[in-house]
Amino acid sequence: MKLTGNQILSATPSGVWEKLMDPETLARIVPGISKLERLSDNSFKSTLSIKIGPLGGSFNGSLQLEDIVAEKSFTLKAQQNSKIGNANAAVKINLTRLNEKQTEVAFDGDVKLSGMLATMGQRVIGGVANTLTKEFFNNLEKELVTKETEVS
Repeated sequence: MKLTGNQILSATPSGVWEKLMDPETLARIVPGISKLERLSDNSFKSTLSIKIGPLGGSFNGSLQLEDIVAEKSFTLKAQQNSKIGNANAAVKINLTRLNEKQTEVAFDGDVKLSGMLATMGQRVIGGVANTLTKEFFNNLEKELVTKETEVS
């Protein structure tokens, strides 16, 4: 399954970057995440609980940040396993300054599903992915606004 899209955020690239690189912030903004534990500088152990159509489950796995170019881009690699199936993803994230107060976050990658997840169908999985993506960006925007309010 292909994951691609973009979102314009009201923050500088450095502000967005700071949030995306902070495990505590990620644990708050990634939908369904219940635990994110740093294993090394760019490697994390994760636990997620997500409902996909009629199926729900707890996923355990790892997140790895690679190809890091500070305040510009990185690749997120994730391996998540559960009783209802497994998901492996590689998503390239790019940050582009649009002006003094806006940054575009673009993402492009692939997710490979197995088990019952793979049998759900693109329509169901795609709908869930779109919902989770919107929720992630809404949560990120709230974090950025909170930071701006604290600075003011």
